Amino acid sequence: MRTGAYQGWALVLVSKGGWALSDDQKRLSASDRAAAREHVTCAIDGTASLVEQVALVPTEPGCYLWRDASGTVVYVGKAKNLRARLKQYVTLADDRQKIPLMMQVVKSFDYVVVGSEHEALVLERNLIAQYHPYFNVDFKDDKSYPYIAVTESDVFPAIKYTRERHRKGTRYFGPYTDAKAARETIDTLRKVVPICSATCAEWKRARRILEREPDQAAVANIVLAGKCRPCFDYHVGRGPGACCGAIDTVEYARHVRQVEDFLQGKRSTIVDELTDQMREAAAGLDFERAGRLKARLQGLSALDVKQQVMFSADIDLDLIGFYREETISCACVFVVREGRTVRSVEFILDKGADVGEDELQGGFVKRYYDETADIPAEVCLSVDLPDADVIAGWLGEKRCRAVRLHRPQRGEKRRLLEMAESNARHALMRYMVRTGYADDRTNKALLQLESALALDAPPMRIECFDISTLHGHFTVASMVVFTNGRPDKSQYRRFKIQTPLTEANDFVSMSEVLGRRYSPERMADGRFGSRPDLLVVDGGKPQLTAAMEQLAQLGLDIPACGLAKSDEEVFVPWDETPVVLPSGSPSLYLIKQVRDESHRFAITFHRELRGRAMTASVLDDVPGVGPKRKRALMREFGSLKRLRAADEAAIAAEARSGHAIGEVLGSLSNMLDPECIILSGSVALCGPAWHDAMDAGWREAAMPPVAATPIVSGDLGGDAPLIGAAENIVKSAYAD
Repeated sequence: MRTGAYQGWALVLVSKGGWALSDDQKRLSASDRAAAREHVTCAIDGTASLVEQVALVPTEPGCYLWRDASGTVVYVGKAKNLRARLKQYVTLADDRQKIPLMMQVVKSFDYVVVGSEHEALVLERNLIAQYHPYFNVDFKDDKSYPYIAVTESDVFPAIKYTRERHRKGTRYFGPYTDAKAARETIDTLRKVVPICSATCAEWKRARRILEREPDQAAVANIVLAGKCRPCFDYHVGRGPGACCGAIDTVEYARHVRQVEDFLQGKRSTIVDELTDQMREAAAGLDFERAGRLKARLQGLSALDVKQQVMFSADIDLDLIGFYREETISCACVFVVREGRTVRSVEFILDKGADVGEDELQGGFVKRYYDETADIPAEVCLSVDLPDADVIAGWLGEKRCRAVRLHRPQRGEKRRLLEMAESNARHALMRYMVRTGYADDRTNKALLQLESALALDAPPMRIECFDISTLHGHFTVASMVVFTNGRPDKSQYRRFKIQTPLTEANDFVSMSEVLGRRYSPERMADGRFGSRPDLLVVDGGKPQLTAAMEQLAQLGLDIPACGLAKSDEEVFVPWDETPVVLPSGSPSLYLIKQVRDESHRFAITFHRELRGRAMTASVLDDVPGVGPKRKRALMREFGSLKRLRAADEAAIAAEARSGHAIGEVLGSLSNMLDPECIILSGSVALCGPAWHDAMDAGWREAAMPPVAATPIVSGDLGGDAPLIGAAENIVKSAYAD
């Protein structure tokens, strides 16, 4: 153990050994936790074990660096109590899924003692930026994002578009994920507030002159007036003329302050200042200057029209929404200044479901605000970070005012945060389509499954089975097929379990469905597809054993595995201990996707059968009573209770009379071929059961096209004969 100095902090280095990170070690086995525990307790090259070394670590705040055998930093963290935090790793008390894998790789560790937890946070961010550890959350492609920078260390600061590493004496605003938007912002800004561009050759020449004569900074405009010439931007009104001494340092500093306020979203400050200047110029009869100021105000107004007002109050906040998959995630930042959304930026992160939500969001917050000077009064997240107070203190120190980390539960902030999460989801989908990430992940997953499950070739066709039941009732099974790592829905199949069950029995159900699927008849049936390269059973070792026994009875040798839901462990027939695929790996993502799709397909069919059972009736089992007759009986009697109490002979007699009249009407219609048949009198008042019986008799007797003749009931009911007789009497009287 040796000590040294590191940027003002005490650095302690623990001796290292020789252990390499291989591809095989990136795949977790069933004994990972035991292997990790054995690794940290064993002596390393004759020296003390990691557990013994951790016992000597001080209890002060600081940062720690876990290293592998080659000395590469694989993880960086901070702690309020170094010894207690490191002890959680070596005793595997940390319940994060990545810890057992990481501790198998770790061969040594370093730690840096600092004065406070706040200093530890700052140092942690610097160390992560320096080493880019594998197990820390970082940007996916680690590309340099564009920034808008102001060179504050110069006598006449200039604005520039840059992707450079942050330099001392330069203030950076951003980052921007859209380079075009950043350049347009600079262009718009220079139209509103004249400021030099860092790309201007005359500005660079003036800077070199002032660097050679630093004592002349107070009269820089006089010095430059005799040595430089005006640039093109000055002639067109976009440059202040610092290169030729047309503006002094005091007035130019005011322009710089307006620019920085603009980039921070403080539009009202600039508007108020320009308005006052315009009025002063107009009062002094300097109408030309007043016109230029009015044009700048109009430029600001046009820019404000593009912004969406989200809040009634002039508040400054950032809302950060996240969307993650198994292996990748995206963060979307809504920048709200003075109640308006100034911009939104998206970042692709290299970690997904393999890290906790608080670790994912906390890591991004540290990385993002470490690289930007635009810090709001409030940062809204969807989770409560465990070190929120420390992060808020760090941000408040950078901002020189208090910063609050908030988790909105309702209202406008919650709505806008959900909008940011939705934008993060869409941004991630666009990234995956643009880069072909999904295809690459699928290819990696198939190769990893081939290696982890000892297959002869990548599993190009995967079949997965799942059982869904309710205490032995409505038991069904599903079969989903993934071809080349993608769902092949045309090959999906579902089964009703035919074995009588009094309670849920997944083993019997699984044996039955596999026997039906892989029977010689089904294997020869092209509709069920070809032989699978991998059979996945939703369940642990017992379900897999039942499946293997059924395959043995059929004389089939199909590679199979079982996926348990509890710990996402993969069971194989030849080993009693499970294979734990690395959390966040493409292989785990694919096999979970297969399992979840099978479960969805099974539960959908199960719920469909349950829904049908809820509308079942005892009339379904009565011969000759179909759906139409059943509806007519229920309309007639109202309930099954009244139907049971009705006189059976009366019901039968009514039905027979209706059927007989229907037959008579059918025979007459065949002879007369009427356009319409109207039922009047007392028959029009009969119930639905009679009319259904009559309609059935009519259909049996009538022949096409007569069978299509409409039959309607008259509106006059029982008074129809009397009204008809009266009408005939009237017609006869008028005829005479």
